[in-house]
Amino acid sequence: MSTNQHGYQDFQLGSFTFRRDEYFAHIGWTTKSGKPMSHTMDAGNYLRALMRDVAWGFFYGWVNFDNVIGTVNHYESVDLYAGSYNGTMKEAGIDLLENFPTAQIRATFEQMLDDWTNEGFDPFAAPLETGSPHGRKRGNNTAKITRARELAKRCVGLKDDLPLRTDERGAPVNRAFADVPQDQPELHPEPGFENEVHAFNLFGFLSRSQVTWNPSFTSVVKYSFMCPTTEEHILPIIHGNDRVEWFFQMTDEIHWDCGDKNTGKPLARVIMKAGDMAAMPAYCRHQGYSPKRSMLLVWENGSPTLVFEIQKGESPEVPVKF
Repeated sequence: MSTNQHGYQDFQLGSFTFRRDEYFAHIGWTTKSGKPMSHTMDAGNYLRALMRDVAWGFFYGWVNFDNVIGTVNHYESVDLYAGSYNGTMKEAGIDLLENFPTAQIRATFEQMLDDWTNEGFDPFAAPLETGSPHGRKRGNNTAKITRARELAKRCVGLKDDLPLRTDERGAPVNRAFADVPQDQPELHPEPGFENEVHAFNLFGFLSRSQVTWNPSFTSVVKYSFMCPTTEEHILPIIHGNDRVEWFFQMTDEIHWDCGDKNTGKPLARVIMKAGDMAAMPAYCRHQGYSPKRSMLLVWENGSPTLVFEIQKGESPEVPVKF
């Protein structure tokens, strides 16, 4: 690592180099034929995507920062690629993919995120809720980029589990959800079942989310994960599925652009309004646009063997066949 004239550190990971200036992140690589290549992203867009990749632990499958750069999670190692899932670049032979141990790529990405995020900019926040990512190096925002994901072990609010969000916990009601009721349901379990019969106000819980496009675990039944989240502006990554992913639009609306996972070829435009459900098959990539802050329930099958079952044809890529 070295510090450039803009005050930011330059990074290298395998054959990939990373450099930022006042406005842009620049990613460089050398093709297998020895040709030097580079790709440029807006610094804010890059940091928002990098934030999700770090916070999600590289997530389920593909995290495309845009149509060129991204990662693939193999759960003990991670692919970093440039153009490998871009049909045009792949055909031209100017792509590159390298695999790294998860700990190695995580450490590099965490250091890059910390150094390149200036004070006053929160890559987890909606654009209207944070400052500018641009300019020369100034301070840092380590507290915001190291938030722990809120993951219930069984269900939010149970004894010794993820607590409810409150003002006291630093989770005030978001400006977009000021009209969401905050009262909790009454519970009257029989003696001895106080930790078995449970309910909580999910809309109230989500109304206090301090981040966007960052699913939490609110209930867990074996490998069935309910992962609701609040969405505003643009999903900072193009998510490529390695398993089927279900969406239930609980409030407002989200517009989704869906494409082929391997080439980026457009497949569908999906507009989900409150009450709609959709499923993203394991062969697609998708990016969402939420005109105002909305609530989305994401259901994930977290089975650690599912991705390998799909690869071997033992589990389907689609949610249902007719």
